[in-house]
Amino acid sequence: MENTLTIESPQNPRVKTAVRLRKGKLRKETDRTLVEGYREILRASESKWEFIELYFCPELYLDPNADQLVSNIHNSGTPVFQCSEAAFRKMSYRNTPDGLMALSPLVGKSLNELDLPEKPLLLIAENLEKPGNLGTILRTADATGVDAIIVCGNKTDINNPNVIRASIGTLFFMPVAVASTEETLQWLGEQGIQTLAALPDAEQEYTHADMRGGIAIVVGSEDEGLTQNWINGSDFHVKIPMRGKNDSLNVATASAVLLYEALRQRQNLS
Repeated sequence: MENTLTIESPQNPRVKTAVRLRKGKLRKETDRTLVEGYREILRASESKWEFIELYFCPELYLDPNADQLVSNIHNSGTPVFQCSEAAFRKMSYRNTPDGLMALSPLVGKSLNELDLPEKPLLLIAENLEKPGNLGTILRTADATGVDAIIVCGNKTDINNPNVIRASIGTLFFMPVAVASTEETLQWLGEQGIQTLAALPDAEQEYTHADMRGGIAIVVGSEDEGLTQNWINGSDFHVKIPMRGKNDSLNVATASAVLLYEALRQRQNLS
């Protein structure tokens, strides 16, 4: 491949920067994050996402189409760097890297940048602590036709590489906004969108709630649940029945249950 630069040493400055970008502080300071993996980079590329740089290591390829993806991104004008196996493994945050990693601008919109249809379906995630849960929720949101996700609270960094990995690149085509709870509640009221909060002690079961209009389903962290602002500010409270000894579901699982019920109710509206 013409005009390809090389990175041989694990002490290369670009390798050191990639390692440091595992920390949220540097991601915010530089407005950059890492995207690792063939599927994740492919999804972003298919969504016309513009990377800053691409790093590749043929010795670690797991997908036969990796070379073609690198070529396509290179032809789009993105600088590409061929890495030695030692350098790439130092950069990678995976146990089994597949030889592809990209440096990317941060993802995320403001509330006013969301372009919503009439009667939108939204998912609001407050204070989720585990990146894998948010990534899984993104995939479920895509599967169920969610129009946008809003992330509230300061415990979740949507640009954590593990969110991108768990979402398998969904973050690059699913509209995701970041805002405070107060801003989001005000904005939802201005948009005429009702809120449905999932609470374990609610009286109404989720299947009895009307989710056919413009609605935002709100879920919180497993340890602390939703903050009082969401509990007080939501229009409806619902519960997912628990017939066994456990009293709650994983937040990603609970989100899936609620979103598929919303899909069931709304699938004949279009």
